[in-house]
Amino acid sequence: MSATALVSGAVSPELRRAQENAVVEMVQIGPVAEELAQRFTAAGHRLYLVGGSVRDALLRRDSQDLDFTTDARPDAVLALLAGWADAVWDTGIDFGTVGARKRGTTVEITTFRADAYDRVTRNPVVAFGETIEDDLVRRDFTLNAMAVELTGDERRFVDPHGGLAALAAGTLDTPATPEESFADDPLRMLRAARFVSQLGLTPAPRVLAAMTAMAGELARITRERVQTELSKLICGTHPRRAIELMVDTGLADQVLPEVPAMRLAIDEHMQHKDVYTHSLVVMEQAIDRETDGPDLVLRLAALLHDIGKPDTRRKESDGRVSFHHHEVVGAKMTRKRLRELRYPKSVVDEVSQLVFLHLRFHGYGTGEWTDSAVRRYVTDAGPLLDRLHKLVRSDCTTRNRRRAAALQRSYDSLEERIAQLRKKEELDAIRPDLDGNAIMQLLGIPPGPLVGKAYKHLLALRMERGPMTREQAEAELRSWAEQNGVA
Repeated sequence: MSATALVSGAVSPELRRAQENAVVEMVQIGPVAEELAQRFTAAGHRLYLVGGSVRDALLRRDSQDLDFTTDARPDAVLALLAGWADAVWDTGIDFGTVGARKRGTTVEITTFRADAYDRVTRNPVVAFGETIEDDLVRRDFTLNAMAVELTGDERRFVDPHGGLAALAAGTLDTPATPEESFADDPLRMLRAARFVSQLGLTPAPRVLAAMTAMAGELARITRERVQTELSKLICGTHPRRAIELMVDTGLADQVLPEVPAMRLAIDEHMQHKDVYTHSLVVMEQAIDRETDGPDLVLRLAALLHDIGKPDTRRKESDGRVSFHHHEVVGAKMTRKRLRELRYPKSVVDEVSQLVFLHLRFHGYGTGEWTDSAVRRYVTDAGPLLDRLHKLVRSDCTTRNRRRAAALQRSYDSLEERIAQLRKKEELDAIRPDLDGNAIMQLLGIPPGPLVGKAYKHLLALRMERGPMTREQAEAELRSWAEQNGVA
């Protein structure tokens, strides 16, 4: 039975109880949770499966992480886990949370909370609650404010804020007023967009209004936490809907201001309302080309590949709009923004390089590139070549079928050329025909900058001509040394 079927229409108290019993049956309780419940019951405490664990169980989403809440204080929780858990950690104990692992399942157990917030940072003044209702009202969204009691004579479904109905309706709402919830923790606004992406939910009108009015509060949140939510959002099932929500509410101005800025730049092909819409389409098309799950680097590159256009927009004498060198400007902007969001260096480098390279293909035409140009394309892309293929193909959003087909044929031709050269030349590992040791031995020079210059010269020749014999490479090196006065 689905969650939707369980909450359809008005129901009597008897039917509601039957529905709640059915919900409890839907929430499959594994042996780890059963064992925990028995230990807490024996000690006279109450234990509830709560929040995302209940939500995901109702959605039939697998998870190896389980969240619990309890009336037991942290010291009592630690005592109950001793001798049972394979590992225990108390890094969150100041906030009432104890973590543990048992047979590959991670559990977090948090004492009922009834926190207050200072509304300057997002840090709560931790206060323990007395009831499950105290705990659930402080949670971010109603779909995370559901619980199943595991202790006592029988399991009991607890849903004081209508989370099940909201989940069935696909609605995102807050237990308290959204203004209270977002003032307590502004990161919840970005988390709302993340749930839109991951679960395809629609925010309630009052949630939308509060997000729009309070978007600036997100500035209170550390960039690291913002980045974590943004990455989950980008890798969700419906990232376009989430990005549109962020732009419409003003959240994007706080996180990725370059994205709403693209609404100001008209696409030069006049096929889209603006570059912003084009970029969203490119992201969706790139997602369709993924072969091994969500690819954060590819999705970010697709979303950001044209962010340099507003700064390079020019109106030409014939009335058309141009964006010359927007890939160069865009790569620099991408690097700056991702650094500001504290992304790892590898992500910053890879996304920026894809943005920088995304226009390179358009010089290929119908195959005019020399083998040297193809080699440079592959070498510059390096391990990003497969992603670059996907990005470039996704960047074709024209509604002109003939033009779209011509572009795809042209890229097919380039990939065929790459495959042919790769067969002949070990294209993925292009190196000069002489290494540094051979250069030093032949020219009789010590290690130093001169060896690097000689190496670059031979690499350029390798790119231009393809593989050379040892004799040809040595002759070229001697010629270079003579021209540059190298003894």
